[in-house]
Amino acid sequence: MLSQGSKLQSQNQNSKVKTGLRERCYGFSIRIIKFIETLPEKRLFWIFSDQLLRSATSIGANIYEAKSASSKRDFIKYYEIALKSANETTYWLGLLIDALNINSTDVKDLLRETQELSKIIAASLLTMKNKR
Repeated sequence: MLSQGSKLQSQNQNSKVKTGLRERCYGFSIRIIKFIETLPEKRLFWIFSDQLLRSATSIGANIYEAKSASSKRDFIKYYEIALKSANETTYWLGLLIDALNINSTDVKDLLRETQELSKIIAASLLTMKNKR
């Protein structure tokens, strides 16, 4: 059985991870915004920009919103939405690379970060659902 001190340390560590994830998602949103500003001013890119902006910033928005959840179930739901948004972001970045030949280091770095965020969120969900 965990002592009170161990429980507090575990809760403190979880709090640090959650805060770190929120900060990382916020920074990711800023990187996405700056990247979108570099895309060509063509109609096709407007559509990609809009979808990418919505899905990428939704990751962090939902992680932040989870902080104010009214229940564990509600908290989990926000994380599930964040994971779906991360998956959608992966899709849009992949299309930029494969369909529009934007194969820049920036896109690859953003794609890598999206995949890492997805893994962190998915692992958190498994833990919250007691499946790990």
